[in-house]
Amino acid sequence: MTSELRSSLADNPIMIGIHTGGVWVASLLHQNLELTTPLGSIDITLYRDKFSKTGLHPLVQESEIPADIEGRSLILVDDVLQTGRTIRAALNEIFSWGRPATVRLAVLVEREGRELPIQPDVVGTRLDLKNSDHIKLSGPDNLKLFVRQNQS
Repeated sequence: MTSELRSSLADNPIMIGIHTGGVWVASLLHQNLELTTPLGSIDITLYRDKFSKTGLHPLVQESEIPADIEGRSLILVDDVLQTGRTIRAALNEIFSWGRPATVRLAVLVEREGRELPIQPDVVGTRLDLKNSDHIKLSGPDNLKLFVRQNQS
């Protein structure tokens, strides 16, 4: 993923990871790319559209955007892209901070099941899984990816 992102570095982008797994992946990418702008992180909990499933008392973490994003290039990082709903929520959060010039999406894993017209610019791996299968990233140190197959 780092080699694919190097072409974006001329714009001195701000890298932002989505809590929690996206921050872990972004941290590793940020270090490997030797970016000078501090790493940002966002919590999209309040922008999610599934309060009927999670309840109205979510655990919200603070978003940290290290610099003014107005007119800047951003690299948004998440661990898994499936439906696109998390990315939609992340874009809503980002636009509450300002209007960036560009947003590139980097994901560790892309899988089937898109509900929204959102596509990554950079992908670590693509997995063809059943909708019932779950992907889990453990971290933040020594990142490991697990696929748990539902026995149905």
